[in-house]
Amino acid sequence: MAKPMPDVLQAHRSFYEAIESADVDLMASLWAQSEHATCIHPGAAPVRGTASVLRTWTMLMANVGYIQFFLTDIDVVTFPPGDDEPHTAVITCTENILSGEGLAANESFTGGKAIATSMLVRDGQSWKIWMRHASPVVDLTQTEGEET
Repeated sequence: MAKPMPDVLQAHRSFYEAIESADVDLMASLWAQSEHATCIHPGAAPVRGTASVLRTWTMLMANVGYIQFFLTDIDVVTFPPGDDEPHTAVITCTENILSGEGLAANESFTGGKAIATSMLVRDGQSWKIWMRHASPVVDLTQTEGEET
């Protein structure tokens, strides 16, 4: 049997494609339908239930201009371990974010970095997001007096 790794990684990448293109339908197709589905946006309280989670993403995508994600440090763990057809996958990655939101024509892009963890579950032959949590990365190397 073929390993499901490419499928779960494609579902994970599709999540970012949905945000970058503000594709609400694609975003909705990626989440598990459950009152227990959970999303924790950086600096925010958990949002539970697919309908509520999708509402937050719809609002965020409607209010963001240009955004692009460059993913690094991607790690995938599947459960049960070593199974050819796992039912759960946990993906962690670093989100390197480039955004042009709120900038005047003569200003440059801004960037940010977050660490994200997503738990996906198998739904038939496809993978669905069950839980996602992202936290900003704080630069602890800044010297006193520098802006954060």
